Amino acid sequence: MINIDDWLQTNTFHHGQFNDLPLLIKKKEQSGLKISLCIPTLNEEKTIGEEVILFKSELQDHYPLLDEIAVIDSGSTDRTVDIAASFGADVYNSADILPEMGFKRGKGENLWKSVYQLQGDIIVYVDADIQNIHPRFVYGLVAPLIYHPKFKYVKAFYNRPLALSGDIRPTDGGRVTEILIRPLFSLFFPQLTAIIQPLSGEYAVRREVLERIPFPVGYGVETSHLIDVCYEYGLEAFAQTDLDKRVHRHQDTRDLGKMAFGILHTFLKRLNDRNIVANLPELEHNLRQFLVRNNQYEQVVHEIYEEERPPMLEIEAYKKKMAS
Repeated sequence: MINIDDWLQTNTFHHGQFNDLPLLIKKKEQSGLKISLCIPTLNEEKTIGEEVILFKSELQDHYPLLDEIAVIDSGSTDRTVDIAASFGADVYNSADILPEMGFKRGKGENLWKSVYQLQGDIIVYVDADIQNIHPRFVYGLVAPLIYHPKFKYVKAFYNRPLALSGDIRPTDGGRVTEILIRPLFSLFFPQLTAIIQPLSGEYAVRREVLERIPFPVGYGVETSHLIDVCYEYGLEAFAQTDLDKRVHRHQDTRDLGKMAFGILHTFLKRLNDRNIVANLPELEHNLRQFLVRNNQYEQVVHEIYEEERPPMLEIEAYKKKMAS
C-alpha cells in the first residue's frame, strides 16, 4: 500500500508551479496532445459569460493551450446557452448528443456525453458557477498531465488543511466531503483519503481513462470516478493541484442532503459490485425530509435515481467515431 505522506509530496502541486504558460504550451505541442475544456451547465447565466470570456481570451487566443472550449447544457431555461455562444464557446445541448441513447438530466450525463462530443486527448472539466474564475483553474490541472505522462487524473482542491511554504490553511472542508465522503473512504478505501477534495468539480483526465469508466448521471459521478480509476490504475495515477481559493454559490443543508443521498447510492453500489459488502438489500430511491409550516409537520419526499451510463468504449457510435 502506498504511503500517503510520500504520495502527498510527489503527487500534490500548487498552480504557481505551472504559471509559465509559454513553456507549458511548448511542452504540449511537443507531446502532440489536444486539450478540450468542458463546462457543464444548467441555468448559469450569471457566471458563464465571464468564464468563457476569460478562458477564450487567455487560454485560446493569447496562450493557445486549449484546442476547444465547449459548454454542454442540460436544458437551461435562462440565457446560459445564448451567452456562452455569443462569447465564442461551442455550445451543445446534451439531449442532442447520442440521441439514440436518450437524455437523462444531471451533471454526470453532460460529462459522459462530452467524452463522445469533444476531441481532446485530455478533457478538463470546470464548473460553471465559479465567481473568482482564473486561468489557473485550467492550466493548474492540465499541466501535471502534460509534464508527467504517468499521471492520468488530476483533481483540484482549494482552502484545505495543507501546509505549503509555511502557510497553514484553514481546516474547514466541504460539508459533504467531511461528513460523508472522508469517513466512508477512511473505512473502505483508505488510499483515497489522500485526495484532499474528492468532490471538487474541477479535474483533468486523459481520454483513455474517461472512455473506460461508467458515469453516474447525477451526484455520484465524482465519487465513482475516484473509486473506479483507483481500482483500475492505482493511486499512482492521480495527482492534485492546489488552486488556492474557489468562490461559488452556497448550497443549503437540505440540498446537500440530496447530494449525500445520491452519492451514497453510488458508493454502496460499488461496495456491492466489488464484493466488499455482501447481501445489500435493494436500495430505496426516496429521500425523506421535513418542513414545518404553522406548527404543522410535513414530510417531503424526493425521488433520486442514480442511474449510470456505461463506459463510452461500449457504445457502438463512439467506437465508429474513434475508428474513422
